[in-house]
Amino acid sequence: MTLAPPPALPVVGRASAPTGAHGLPLLGCRVRAGFPSPADDHLDVDLNLHDYVVRRPASTYFVRAEGDSMLGDGIHDGDLLVVDRGLEPRSGRVVVIAVDGEPTVKRLARRGGRTVLLASNPRFAPIPLEGRECHVWGVVTYVIHALPGASS
Repeated sequence: MTLAPPPALPVVGRASAPTGAHGLPLLGCRVRAGFPSPADDHLDVDLNLHDYVVRRPASTYFVRAEGDSMLGDGIHDGDLLVVDRGLEPRSGRVVVIAVDGEPTVKRLARRGGRTVLLASNPRFAPIPLEGRECHVWGVVTYVIHALPGASS
């Protein structure tokens, strides 16, 4: 496997900080996903989402996911993926990779001494990489998607 730039991937955009980017307010408390508790309704600091999800702008890009093979990892069709080419594509990480020229997003794994790609949807079989041309385009670091009904 080699680490290569994404030549044919429909990249949404580079990760350079937008000019005039403004931070949005960040609440100074965490929000429980279980039983509600009294909220601290004060603002802590301004948050620039770009600063939060892009650690290395020179090696980071955004791309849209397609399909449902990674639903178990919270990656839905149309989600925006933040991909860092500077991270090592180790076993267990979700990567954007071209296999025989076809880009895909899957979890890199070792099984029985062999490297495979795993979908997190049980409908999809593992993809063995032995004997195939593979180019890793980066490690997925964040997934951004709207909740159902939130964007309508």
